[in-house]
Formats: sequence, structure tokens, C-alpha cells
Amino acid sequence: MSSTANSIPPPPGVYVPAVIFFDEDEELDLPSIKAHVLRLAKGGVTGILVQGSNGEAQHLSHDERSLTIRSARETLNENGFENVLVIAGTGGQSTKETKKLCADAKAAGASHALVLTPGVWPPQMTKERILKFHRDVADASPIPTMVYNFPVVTAGLNLDSDIIGELGLHPNIVGVKLSCADVGKLHRLTSTLPASKFATFPGSSAVFLQGLVSGSAGVIGALPNVAPKAHTELYKLWKAGKLEEAAKLQGLLGQADWELQKLGSIAGIKAVVSKHFGYGNTNVRAPLTPRDLEAAGAAASAKLEELIALEKSL
Repeated sequence: MSSTANSIPPPPGVYVPAVIFFDEDEELDLPSIKAHVLRLAKGGVTGILVQGSNGEAQHLSHDERSLTIRSARETLNENGFENVLVIAGTGGQSTKETKKLCADAKAAGASHALVLTPGVWPPQMTKERILKFHRDVADASPIPTMVYNFPVVTAGLNLDSDIIGELGLHPNIVGVKLSCADVGKLHRLTSTLPASKFATFPGSSAVFLQGLVSGSAGVIGALPNVAPKAHTELYKLWKAGKLEEAAKLQGLLGQADWELQKLGSIAGIKAVVSKHFGYGNTNVRAPLTPRDLEAAGAAASAKLEELIALEKSL
């Protein structure tokens, strides 16, 4: 059973669903994975989400999932980043498997679990079954859980603010990642559930500042894989009350995030990181395919290049 006495949300800040790297045989490339975790930590992120959708969680065995969580935690501890959180994506297609993944995540060093709603049988996932699934997982999880709302990877299931609000009353459910990028939904949640109990994060850098204005806890987004320092800079500007400067930087983040999506998301992130930061490669596990940046053309990533230049200057 869960221990709800310490069920507090992750602290506000910048979180990154880290990509992982594979060798030519699609086996884990641990040196590159560790290099990436270290660069993100040095970039000032508050926490690293291992096995978010960018981490190819569904492409990994349970053993590989545990290994990558443990590797991230050990890399952070060994380099003086004990305070950087490791959150684990623990979505499974059954309640039983999801409970097991939460227990594995705790054993491997994760502080929180981020839980996708099962999407294999969407017609059967009524409101009551969605509520029961997340509550049953939270009841059993040895670490606090968060709801992961990402319709693209859950067969179109899009949890509304009523469902998420009800789940937020559970003592061991402490937050949500909204990869639906719905700022109205985000604001309804932040104005309903206290931030001390429930952290509401947008799942996209495209609405990072908009989320902060609406009371979010920061961001959990793909783009910090490329530019963690730029995101922590925007967060500092916001906290210092420099809204105009923050809005200008948000404009660049929004443009760069859109270009990154057009490059092919996971494979695009790996291609950009390996090209500009000196580690990793473009290998993904099939059926995903690697991305060739040269074929995309310079015009396709002009704002992304501008963001990378800024990142290297910070």
C-alpha cells in the first residue's frame, strides 16, 4: 500500500521527459544516456522524467525501464545533483502492470510516478473506469502518482478537468501533466486544487509562460532536451516579474518547439542533440525511424538554431 504521509507534489520548475539513446543494434547506449542526464542537470532542470513519451517507454522491457531510472538517479547523485528529481513514467495497459511499474520505479530511485490512462480499449474506458484505474494505482503505489493526459498516445482519451479534479482529491495523486496543452483546463485545475497538494504542468514549451500566468507549476516538455538553460532562464524571468522579457523568450520557445515537432519529435530531438552537443546518435527503436536533419533543410529549423545559439551563450 502507498504511504500518503509524504505525498507531496514535485516542486515547481522545469522538468524534461528525457530521450534515451540506443546503439546500432537498438540496445541501450548507457554512456550517451548518462551524458544527456548530466547536461540536463547542469542546465538547471528541477527534475528529469524518465520514460515519458519521449523516453520510448513502450519500447522498453521492464528490466530496461528499471535500468534507465536507476542510471539517471546514480548519474545525478555521483555528480552532486542529489536535489534533481527523477520522475518515472509508469503507464501500463493493465492496472496490475502499472502497479508493478510503480513499485519498480520506487526501487530504482524515482520520487514520483507519472501514469498514462490505458488506451487499448477506449470505448470501455468510461469516466468511472478511468477514476477507478488511477485510484487503484495510487492506492498501491509506494510513491506519489501524477496523472498523464496525452490523447495522442492514449487512443484519443482526453481527461477533462472534472475527472482530473476528482483524482486530485486522492491523497496519493499529487499532480498532472497536460500534454493536451489546454490552458483553460490547466487554469480550472489550478484555481480548484491547492498548489501545495497538486502540481499542474503543461506538457509543452509552447504554453510554458501561459501556464505560469495561469498558476502552473512550471513545465514538463520535450524542448528542454535541447535547451534546458533557456527554459530555466524563462522561469527566472517570470519569478523576477520581468514579464516582457519572459514573453519575448516564450516567443522563441514556441517557434522552436513547433519546428522540433515538424522534425519528427523523438527522432528529431535525438538528431538535434547529437549534432549540437557532442554525444548520442539518431537511433530509435523500430517502428520509429531516425531523422536526417540535412534532408529537412536549414529553413525547417531556423528558430531552433537560434534557440541553440542562445542555449550555448547562457
